[in-house]
Order: sequence, then structure tokens, then C-alpha cells
Amino acid sequence: MSLREILTWPHPALEAVCEPVEAVTPEVRTLAEDMLETMYAAPGRGLAAPQVGELCRLFVMDVTWKDGERNPVVCINPDILERGEEVARADEGCLSIPSVTAHVERPTSVRMVWTDLEGVVQDQWLTGFAALCAQHELDHLDGIVTLDRVDDAQRTTILDAYEVRV
Repeated sequence: MSLREILTWPHPALEAVCEPVEAVTPEVRTLAEDMLETMYAAPGRGLAAPQVGELCRLFVMDVTWKDGERNPVVCINPDILERGEEVARADEGCLSIPSVTAHVERPTSVRMVWTDLEGVVQDQWLTGFAALCAQHELDHLDGIVTLDRVDDAQRTTILDAYEVRV
């Protein structure tokens, strides 16, 4: 395993729509392992393949590791099948837009399907922070960053803060 460079906005890879993963190969396993190591070192709770320059539909997340044991999840070709009715507005950070947060509104539960590293299709309802994190990472696979989820006034404020820190 090795650490990968996390690309920062406005890198063009962060605007790309990613291609499906055709098969769980040794290269895909290595990418997932590297992404988990990179995410933990960052330290983050989620990381999508385009954030490390790989334009494939894969993300990793571990929403509880900062509060206890590691529970990594690797999502290959994820797709949201249903969204819950309840919506919440929460502060979201992004490893590709370091040191800033955005107030983003998202459903608090989603039914998501994905393939894991064993090639098994998972179909689960995610709730709370897991649902928010999965939606954030799935956005990356579609070339969407948090800046694309906020109004113009918030975007201007975030960009001003980001440019000061860069």
C-alpha cells in the first residue's frame, strides 16, 4: 500500500464523470487499499478515485473510525436507488478543497447498491452520516464537488476563504 496525492480543486480530474469499473482486478484492489491508506492519513472519512487522479467509479469510506475501530467500506460502481424523504443541511468538508466547509442539503437516508472488493453486490439503506458521506463521494464520481451544491453567495464566501488558504 502507498499514499497517493490528493488532487485539489480546481484540478480537471475533479470535474470528470468517471467510467465504470469492469472487474475487480488486482489493480482495483491495490487502488482501493491505497485510497484507504491515503484517506486515513489525510485524515478523512471518504475518498473517491478521481481525487487521486483515477477516473473510475470507486470510492472508499469509513465514517466511524475517528470515534472507534476502523470499518472501511469500498464501493465499486455505486448507485443510489432511492432517497429518503427527510433532508438535512450539514457542514461538509472535502479533502480536495482543504480547510473549508460548505453547508450542503442532502437526504439523510439513501438506498445504495455497489460491488465490494469480493465482487459481491451490496444493497443497503445508509442513514445519517454514512448516507451523507456516500452521497458526497458519489458526487465526485459524477464530476461534482461541494461548490456545485451551494448557492452563489455561499460559493463566493467559500472561494474567498479557499484562495486565502491556498
